[in-house]
Amino acid sequence: MTDDTNARIDSVVKTNRVVLFMKGSPLFPQCGFSSRAIAILDHLNVQYESVDVLQDQGIRQGIKAYSDWPTIPQLYVDGEFVGGSDIMMEMYESGELATLLGGETAAG
Repeated sequence: MTDDTNARIDSVVKTNRVVLFMKGSPLFPQCGFSSRAIAILDHLNVQYESVDVLQDQGIRQGIKAYSDWPTIPQLYVDGEFVGGSDIMMEMYESGELATLLGGETAAG
């Protein structure tokens, strides 16, 4: 990954509270996992930024190195990598994702 790509990813992750790196757009997701991630965020009524990795091969490969996670979609909240659609689904079902996205933060 180039320093430029890393800097671009870092900027998006750090300047938006909730970011979803996905295939396609929220209106037209290009894979089932991205579609499920969008459905979860929409159901929780969360405002988020989305990045279509299909539009930029550098970002598509770079995000995997950035997070050390091999698949897309990838969710970031408050600058931290949360996980992909399976982790999002588990956290959604347990209520943990709603808590995280609701802005409740642990003391620290």
